[in-house]
Amino acid sequence: MNSRSVRYWILIMSLLFSTATFNSCKTTQGNSRSAHHTTRGKHDRGRHHGKPDSPESAAGNWATLDVELTDNDNPALYAELKTWLGTPYVYGGNDKGIGVDCSGMVQQVFLTVYGVPLERRSAKMMENNCTPIDKDQLTEGDLVFFNTSKRRPGITHVGIYLKDDNFVHTSSSKGVMVSNLNQKYWVKHYYCSGRPPKQK
Repeated sequence: MNSRSVRYWILIMSLLFSTATFNSCKTTQGNSRSAHHTTRGKHDRGRHHGKPDSPESAAGNWATLDVELTDNDNPALYAELKTWLGTPYVYGGNDKGIGVDCSGMVQQVFLTVYGVPLERRSAKMMENNCTPIDKDQLTEGDLVFFNTSKRRPGITHVGIYLKDDNFVHTSSSKGVMVSNLNQKYWVKHYYCSGRPPKQK
């Protein structure tokens, strides 16, 4: 075998070795990335870093309210709430798609769906518009109240309950969204529940 043939075979073997090594690295990177996301999911599940997470991963289509309704559900309520999803948080806001806070959204939805005027502030809603109920008595259209403040006592946040522990509210970081009462953040900050007058 002459020197040219030797160099040719060395070149071929080098290319084969490089290809095998490159493919091996790709596989390792892919596995490492999957392992990273799996570990992250386990550790982040239920953690909110002061803000609630979307229940999309745990509740299928609840994040977009694309859920199957029964004869016991009010389609008008779901339809109206869907038009509010994604509206950004603005303190004191009342405008769909532009900006709204938690009590503003609740007030506007109740007026549209039920024709019922509610107080503008969440604490006043519970005080003047609601009959107190236990958490296990919640039904569609009831209100869930929370204290999310480290400084202010009493009610500071409100949402509209739907079913299966899901409720719609205005997050200060994510705007109008769906959350679940079983998420650790809401378990920790739950304050009380109330039943306002509802008309279908």
